[in-house]
Amino acid sequence: MADTRQIRARKGPVTYVLRTFVIAYLAVLVIWPLFEVAKQTFAPAGVGDEGGFGAFWERLSDPSVTYAFNLTVTVAFWAVLINTLFGVGISLLLVRYQFPGRRILSVLVDLPMSVSPVVVGLALVLAYSTGKGWFGEALESVGFYVIGTTPGLIMATAFVSLPLVIREIVPVLEEVGIDAEMAAHSLGANGWQTFRRITLPSIKWAVVYGVVLSMARSLGEFGAVKIVSPGAEFRGETATLLIQNRYTNYEEPTAYAAAFVLVLASVLALVVVSLIRKEDHA
Repeated sequence: MADTRQIRARKGPVTYVLRTFVIAYLAVLVIWPLFEVAKQTFAPAGVGDEGGFGAFWERLSDPSVTYAFNLTVTVAFWAVLINTLFGVGISLLLVRYQFPGRRILSVLVDLPMSVSPVVVGLALVLAYSTGKGWFGEALESVGFYVIGTTPGLIMATAFVSLPLVIREIVPVLEEVGIDAEMAAHSLGANGWQTFRRITLPSIKWAVVYGVVLSMARSLGEFGAVKIVSPGAEFRGETATLLIQNRYTNYEEPTAYAAAFVLVLASVLALVVVSLIRKEDHA
């Protein structure tokens, strides 16, 4: 009866007022700006120009735009792959083991979420740039360059998106406990067999969820890559840098088209996450 009364209470005037306020807030802050991006994407570039899907596709077919998106996907793929491998390992370390400095490591994992991406890029420049970086000269001596290259973009992107994988896996590992893993050990399973048959199946949806969020974050990264990348056409220009460069150079139709693709990627990520949640709770 108490639960029923609570449910009925939530249908009162206050509920509708709050719901209206939240919807209006989201409309002004999120829906309206994204709608304007979509509208400008398919609008004619000028008087006498044709808009629509044909113009949109023509803008995306520009070689510099194709290069920017290819680079963005490449950087995001390797960043997510690195974060997935290390994210699973760090999550197991934080949950399954007790060691000195464990809490410090947990705090450091969250550091990329609290530090500005621009600061991340600057830190990478100070550490890996040729001439003044701590490791730049040593890496240059073996022919490996970080700043201004694809590896630098991958490092910057992996840094800012690392917590997204770990913070999805850690709560699941804590919830499932160690009973099944201990039973597997008692039956003679080694560490790899236990991980593959017991641990990984129990965290698979958390891993997929973290990967999707990390991919969405990596595709839209701007601040860190802005610092470590040359940001020029066919030379380190990712999709986000392309949008800024084209918009500031008054090539707005191309900027809108690239932005619309990133919006679609974000929406697709949200759809995938919703399906994962439904599957996880089924």
